[in-house]
This record gives sequence, structure tokens and C-alpha cells, in this order.
Amino acid sequence: MAESRQGSGQNSRTNAQRPKPKSHAKSKKTKKRERQEGKQPQKKKGGCLWKVLLLILILLLAVGGTYAYYLYHTGKKAVDNAYMEVGREKSDLRTENVEPLSDNISILIIGIDDSEKRAQGEGNSRSDALLVATLNNENKSIKLLSIPRDSYVYIPTVGYNDKITHAHAYGGILSSIETVEGMLNIPIDYYYRVNFDAFIDIVDALGGIEVTVPYEINELDENDKRTVHLLPGKQTVNGREALALARTRHQDSDIERGKRQQMILQAIAKKSATVSSFSKYDDLLEAVGNNMQTNMTFSEMKSLFAYMQKGIPNIDSLTLKGADDMSTGIYYYKVNDESLLDTRQTLQKQLGLPVDDALIDTSDSSTTTTP
Repeated sequence: MAESRQGSGQNSRTNAQRPKPKSHAKSKKTKKRERQEGKQPQKKKGGCLWKVLLLILILLLAVGGTYAYYLYHTGKKAVDNAYMEVGREKSDLRTENVEPLSDNISILIIGIDDSEKRAQGEGNSRSDALLVATLNNENKSIKLLSIPRDSYVYIPTVGYNDKITHAHAYGGILSSIETVEGMLNIPIDYYYRVNFDAFIDIVDALGGIEVTVPYEINELDENDKRTVHLLPGKQTVNGREALALARTRHQDSDIERGKRQQMILQAIAKKSATVSSFSKYDDLLEAVGNNMQTNMTFSEMKSLFAYMQKGIPNIDSLTLKGADDMSTGIYYYKVNDESLLDTRQTLQKQLGLPVDDALIDTSDSSTTTTP
């Protein structure tokens, strides 16, 4: 990228950068002789390669939370810094480990608010967003499910039903993964844990994204100050505005909130694929690398490029239908059994797994998964 900046600056040279006197310039005869002797200076290589590598990086970032297909050493260092094992070799729902290049895989994206202002952190933070992406290797498609944060589900870590957002607070990443697996009856192969800083920085690094704001919003920013004001309609928002749009749920519901999050992810994917984003790779890499954890290795991330060979795959967004419940005095979102079964079947087919005929109760005998 440095070459491009140098090239653009040659049209406005300072006195110190003026061309050499004509006496030093090469004559046509000299140039011809050098060509014949094979001494003609070669054109700088790598421009197209850089663009290809940057496109790979940005597209991978957009589709799975992945960010590492960059120059080998830079990308590998960033991935090594973000890599964190989940505490198990593979899902209990897998008979053997998967390979992203040849197998259908699933990825759990965990959005975390680890703000010091609210005493949040790895040990006690609730998940603010849970999205499951299932990638089918045969048709190169993606099913993206947003799970409402207040969904009432069985949490294996504690042995009883509670809001799914609490799973991370009870047992971290592994607790969230096991809870989602029990709810959907599919293996979770990989995870990406991303905090709010990464989300803001990614959108800002892209120069903002285009979204449709459904209604007027006066929302808290990342510092819990009510500074975000958005009017309804299609518009370009920056990172802090996109975060407020993704988080707000006071004027609609968890379901609509999930739809907005899916819309924002697709807007990031669309913006990331544009030529204007090529110059943003440094900021993108820093934003994600400093604020993300994953159990996907560098080589596994590189293999995801297969999903991009024909452009950004079709992303089919899924929704879990249900109803609000205040019968206990605490708000829960009770997922509809029929909707849950239908969603399970869709994701199981996407992963090429056996399909459930009925809901499987993964809780103990004293509770039910979807009461």
C-alpha cells in the first residue's frame, strides 16, 4: 500500500523531489541498449497480489468473524495472539474432528460486553449476542441463526433452565457452546468471542456501513451515555451507531433485535468486499486481533477461502419464533417448540447430519428444555 501512496504523491513534488537535470536522463539509445542487454529496470510486482490477499482477508473477516488470510507472517501472528482452546478437542456430537476445507462446519459468534464500567469481564460477563453460522461445503451456503438473549433454555453448567445469556457468566465460552449444542442438537465446531470494541473498530475501519434504521433511536453508547440519536430510514452509520442499533430492543423485541444484528453483519460483509476497503486492512486486522478469541487455527482459517472463490455466499437468516413470558415475575423468551424443531432440522440438514423427528430433551428429569 505504501507504493500507492508514493505514486500518488509524485504529481505534487517539492523542490527537493524535482526530477534530475536532463543531463542525467537516459537517452533513447541508452534505453534500447539496456533492453537488449536485459538490464532494463523491471516493473514493481505485487500490486495485484496485494489486492487479492487483501480481498481474501476482508471477505473472510466478514463471513465468519475470520481475519487471518493476510501476508503469512502478519496473519499468523495475529491468529496466534487470538487463539484460545475451548477446553475440549471436539464436540461430543462429532465422531471425529472436522476440516473446514472438506467438511460442513458450524461457528458460534459470541458478542460480549466486557466493559469495566459495568464490572464485566471474562469471568462474569453475559453474552449480548449469540449467532450460529453453519457452512455447507457442497453448495457453499451459510445459514445464520440469531438466538434471542433471553431464551429460556437448559444450561448444563448449572443443571437448570435459565436465560441463555447467563450461560457465559456461569461458565465462559464452553458453557455457552454446550448450552447452544443442547438447544439446537448440532455440534459447535468453532467459536469467535468478540467484544464491543472490535465491533466498533471494524465498522469505523470500513468507513461506516449502510443500514436501514426501523425507527427513531435514542440509545446508550459504549460508555453508557445516551449520545446515539438515529432517525428512521436508510443511512450510513459509524461503529458506535451500528452498535447501538444492534443492541437496542426497548421498542420492539429480541426477535427484531436478532434481525437487525443479521442485517448489520451482512452490511459489513457487503462493505468489506468493495474496492474502497482495500486500504483499511491494517485497521481491520488490529481491530479484530486485539479484541477477539477463537479456537480456529491459522491454517483452518486459510482453508475458509474455498467459500469465497465464487464471491460472498448466500446468507440465509433464520429466526426462532416464541413468546414473551412474565409468569414468574422475570422476563423470559419461551421458544416455540415447532419453531425450534424446524430450526434444528434446517441446521442439521445444512451440516449433513441426521435430522430430528422430534425435540430431544437434553435436560435432567426435573426440567424440560423448552417449557
